[in-house]
Amino acid sequence: MATPRQVAREQMMRDIVRVGREHLATVLPADLSLRAVARDVGVVPSALYRYVRDREALITLLIVDAYDELADEVDTALTADAHLPHRDRLTAAVLAARAWAAREPSRFAILYGTPVPGYTAPGDRTVGPGIRLARIFATLVDDAWRAGELREVDPPSDPVVRADMERLRELFGFQMPVGNVCRVYGLWSAVIGAILFDTFGHYASDTVTDPSAFLRTHVTGLAETVGL
Repeated sequence: MATPRQVAREQMMRDIVRVGREHLATVLPADLSLRAVARDVGVVPSALYRYVRDREALITLLIVDAYDELADEVDTALTADAHLPHRDRLTAAVLAARAWAAREPSRFAILYGTPVPGYTAPGDRTVGPGIRLARIFATLVDDAWRAGELREVDPPSDPVVRADMERLRELFGFQMPVGNVCRVYGLWSAVIGAILFDTFGHYASDTVTDPSAFLRTHVTGLAETVGL
């Protein structure tokens, strides 16, 4: 059972993340202020430093929080659509990620947008949460292989790329062929790029009049590319 001190610390960390999210919606990550966060949490800055040592640590907290919430939302969508064919589940997963980005553009930007000047993400804190979304997509496609819903695609011809994909296949225990692993790795970046274009208005209104319909069509093409 958690002690009162542990409970209080956990609540303080939740409050810091909540207020940090609110500030991130109005200022750039580089302009986040621990003093301003402390003020809105209701403590003096010196007290806040017992929980968050500097601005970089706060940014890391917010990045991990955003990665986890995005992945959780996509996981929830996939659970709700577990009865659908894997191709349709891929579309549902991408649309769930798009919905989160549309609702949380500043948090999506801190994950996949312009790097924060002077900030280097600590790999031991951010890599695990950061690859959750990619693993969700990859696991979905690997499950399709196990279910007989995935066709094998040609392996990469470049020996360096093939070796990289073989290593990833072994690392994550995928059963799908290495060619499909390579296509799925490309799927991840293609999906993020498409959501970035949609979220931040990079499609000209006179070319893409319905971004949601375009994204669905784009995902259909990506599904064919990976073998679904």
